[in-house]
Amino acid sequence: MKTARRILVAGLFLLVALAAVLTINTMRYKPATVSEAQLTDLGADIGNATDNLSKAIRFATVSDDLTRPDFDGFLSFLDETYPTFAANTERMVLDAKTPLYVWKGSDESLQPVLLAAHYDVVPIPPGSLEKWDHDPFAGTIDDGFVWGRGTLDNKGALIAMVTATEHLMLAGFTPKRTIYFSFGGDEEIGGDGAKSVAKYLHDNGIQLAWALDEGSFVLDKIIPGLDQPVASINLSEKGYLTLKLIATSPGGHSSMPPRQTAVGQLARAIDRLQNKPVPGGLTGVSEDFFDGLGRHFSIEQRVVFANRWLFNPLLESILSGAPSTDAMLRTTTAPTMLSGSSKENVLAAEATATVNFRLHPRDTVDDVIAHVRAVVDDEGIEIRVNDGFATPASPVSSTDTAGYRDIEGSIRAAFGPLATVPGLTIAATDARHYATAADAAYRINPFKITSDDLLRFHGINERLSIENLERGINFYGSLIQKQ
Repeated sequence: MKTARRILVAGLFLLVALAAVLTINTMRYKPATVSEAQLTDLGADIGNATDNLSKAIRFATVSDDLTRPDFDGFLSFLDETYPTFAANTERMVLDAKTPLYVWKGSDESLQPVLLAAHYDVVPIPPGSLEKWDHDPFAGTIDDGFVWGRGTLDNKGALIAMVTATEHLMLAGFTPKRTIYFSFGGDEEIGGDGAKSVAKYLHDNGIQLAWALDEGSFVLDKIIPGLDQPVASINLSEKGYLTLKLIATSPGGHSSMPPRQTAVGQLARAIDRLQNKPVPGGLTGVSEDFFDGLGRHFSIEQRVVFANRWLFNPLLESILSGAPSTDAMLRTTTAPTMLSGSSKENVLAAEATATVNFRLHPRDTVDDVIAHVRAVVDDEGIEIRVNDGFATPASPVSSTDTAGYRDIEGSIRAAFGPLATVPGLTIAATDARHYATAADAAYRINPFKITSDDLLRFHGINERLSIENLERGINFYGSLIQKQ
């Protein structure tokens, strides 16, 4: 009896101790105290800016054809619409219709910075035009929004940026740092224009302190369980790798198939890849992102985030269960294309699968190829690398820089109280090219979006609210004045 009682007492003691540890860790796990920035109102003419964004949308700068007159027309429109900006900067147009503007600062000893956006847009998918509420290239202003292709991605940011700069120039402001402005003409098809900007900077011995481009937004009620808006200032973006898996066989008539056809062999390889993804987890920039988010959840959820020493396997399992959060944890595996026989009663002599990977910063291209070979584990499957589209993840920028703090402070100044977290861009942007010429590269569009907006990117009824446009102008105005 005494032994049993001692075991029970010891067990109760351990439970009390565990509860105390969990409670203390949770109470300590809270957002860092920051001084709230005073809301910025630059005082720019929002009506005029709205009209200018509307006009910008009317240029059908669709990236499938850079010879369209709309590209030169848009660049002329910028200089004519913002004459003070044009007069106070030096401009050169580099590859892929990409202009680079230079606004000289007063202190040449300071490293310059770069603000970037792109003005090319994706096409309207065939058969979808009638689903738009307004013509995608009319720039219609209706119900508090500017409608059209490019409003969110990415002419809205460009117009906000130039509007803020023009306003500050007219007010007599000159930055201490030199500021470069790069407006990509082919971001949607690879970013040769941004590459040419990086090459120009390298060739002229110019190393940027930081660059800022698109990559995320202020997320409003998009993250489940979190009501507070979250500004994800992304520090890196994933790499890109496409592999072809090829199985071969003698072919023949489908009435006499072997036990395993080339298609069957290929299907088994794909199944293995999907059932054994590239290892991931809460490390590096992924850990920083979810650690920052976790501090803003309710106390019940914070218990899990604050005590990862105990709950980490559970937390990673939960986050891996949704595509959006799983993509933050690991290099993703996406079979996207299949080809085999050209006729249903003919055995394929060659079956091919195209598999796309978006590389987490912890993984290299070689790491992923080695993972695929080990998981497929079939000498009869040829693994072919598309070297032209194999790029590593971009370097992870530091949050401990004046640039990050300036961006964070300017977001708060434009939007008021919100959560700011360092994040990871899971798609590709021009920022990966600018990063090669900068000590750090950050990624955020200064607009607040909801889950309703997510389908509008590259989709139907793309639009930007006038309220967002004003916030974007105030953001860039605040950021530029800090330089």
